Amino acid sequence: MRRFRGCSQARRGGGERFLAGGGPHGGWGVPVFDDTRTGAQALEDAAGGGAACASCTQPCLVPTPSGASASSAAARPRRGQEGGRAAGRGAASSRPVTACAARRGRAQPGRSRPVPERLDSVLLDPASGQLRVVPRWDPAAVAWANLTDRIRDTGWSFLELATSEKYNDSLQAYAAGLAEAAVSEQLIYMHWMNTMVGYCGPFKYQTDYCEKLKSYIETNLAWMEEQMEKGEDLEYWYQVRLALLQLKGLEDGYNGRVAFPTGRFSIAPFGFLLFQLGGDLEDLESALNRTESEHTLGSGSCSALLKLLPGNQELLVSHDTWNTYQSMLRIIKKYTLPFRTSAHSTFSSYPGTIFSGDDFYILSSGLVTLETTIGNSNAALWKYIHPEGSVLEWLRNIVANRLARSGAEWAAIFQQFNSGTYNNQWMIVNYNTFLPGKAGLQQGVLTVLEQIPGLVVVADKTEELYQKGYWASYNVPYFEQIFNASGQLELVKKYGDWFTYDKSPRAQIFRRNQTLVQDLDSMIRLMRFNDFLKDPLSRCQGCDPPQNAENAIAARSDLNSANGTYPFAALRQRSHGGTDMKITSYAMAKGYSLVAASGPTWDDVPPFQWSTSPYSNLLHMGHPDLWKFPPIKIWWD
Repeated sequence: MRRFRGCSQARRGGGERFLAGGGPHGGWGVPVFDDTRTGAQALEDAAGGGAACASCTQPCLVPTPSGASASSAAARPRRGQEGGRAAGRGAASSRPVTACAARRGRAQPGRSRPVPERLDSVLLDPASGQLRVVPRWDPAAVAWANLTDRIRDTGWSFLELATSEKYNDSLQAYAAGLAEAAVSEQLIYMHWMNTMVGYCGPFKYQTDYCEKLKSYIETNLAWMEEQMEKGEDLEYWYQVRLALLQLKGLEDGYNGRVAFPTGRFSIAPFGFLLFQLGGDLEDLESALNRTESEHTLGSGSCSALLKLLPGNQELLVSHDTWNTYQSMLRIIKKYTLPFRTSAHSTFSSYPGTIFSGDDFYILSSGLVTLETTIGNSNAALWKYIHPEGSVLEWLRNIVANRLARSGAEWAAIFQQFNSGTYNNQWMIVNYNTFLPGKAGLQQGVLTVLEQIPGLVVVADKTEELYQKGYWASYNVPYFEQIFNASGQLELVKKYGDWFTYDKSPRAQIFRRNQTLVQDLDSMIRLMRFNDFLKDPLSRCQGCDPPQNAENAIAARSDLNSANGTYPFAALRQRSHGGTDMKITSYAMAKGYSLVAASGPTWDDVPPFQWSTSPYSNLLHMGHPDLWKFPPIKIWWD
């Protein structure tokens, strides 16, 4: 996950709003807390179908016990006008516990009161052919969206979005965007202001670069439109069009000037598309010669770990997003879009985005897909980045998730039309081929893909996963061909082991601490682990002071000394670190369930607080002041 850079409007009241243009899901839930059970019991419930949640509605949230540490521009768009990424010594207890929620709208004895939520439906008027948004659930709707805002007490909002297969796919996709915009417009505005406003100005280097970026985006969109009209590889380009229609609906719904497109349609290059380009932009900045690129040498974007539990009884899949702290307006989303193979998906995300961006997905195909960024440090490779003949990463990501049934299929789909932007190591876990408790090697459980400009390498790494018992990912290329071609070897020669695959700090911490993972609780502790003041593996050669909070599974760069001396920029003090943690398992993934923690880690370090941090002057609209949230378990009825 890379940094993200939405418009001002009043929240509309009740009543209907008509929007020009042309299976039902009821019982939307209000999440509440019930602190009664252990993390192991949470896994047991997932394996048993969640009996304790039999009467719950979605989403169900399971916090840790109280007192337990969690581990421990472009001009902004406005209506009518376009615009502009634990186990271990000293780790505190961080256990998710218990069952879930009350029925919609009713507080339960001893539990927190229901919180504000927003539920809207998008209806099609059969007489006029117009779409209208109504502030209720309607079984005849084309699309429904429910947003529950729990940012103040969990660090997350929760969005469930669904469409009805009774309508054609194009109408579903567009209406899905309308519905999401309707319920999340305030979050979209705040996230835009926090992360994107000012991206294309006022300085000349910004405006000059954005002229080139605008040309690139418009040329790329036009080329993709040509491919959609050619009729070749219909399945692929059909999904590209549906994703763009969903984005168009999101943009139109937010801006209040909606017309369902029956033919060609346009996407504003500096509107909601910029939200989708969070990862692609960093590489486009370098390829398009932005003179003041925001890339920070050595800056990591995520930690990930796949871990087989003893006896192969479970395969845990986990991911920490590393990002700027201004990006921490977060949403867990569940989409039900019956277009193709993966109608259902759950993923961590952001306001105004229709994919994860972290990335972390649980899919109804039985796949879990996730990545950490490897980047590109070889300027000679930027010549492979062209607006024609390529599909930007965020779109290839969506299409592969929707169509693939296996890791090999996912890789084959994703590597087509390589844009050379948002260059990542992808891990595709196929739970369909994982057999809990079976000894010996299983086939096709883990596929690993690495992309850089002009090159994609793919391999089945199931054998290595079973031999070692884990697979770790930490922003360094695994494949030698990618490692060498991307300029990583030159970084090793200049800066030392920090840039190596086997001897970098996180490689060593994962190798040491993964042996302590025996269950879900210990996996949480590992993924929130940062004991930089005591851990010898967090020491930084050439740094003064030597202990560095970047050198951990969950970075806390804000804790580094402002007056320190550092060999490269990623090790200095900055508003950056691990901003979340997500874990799922074979048992939990069946119900699109996960354990998640929002905000920087606080197990062995002080919790992050905006008002007392060196970054209190940075815009952080909608954020809690103190980020001290325990892990919660999320499942859906």
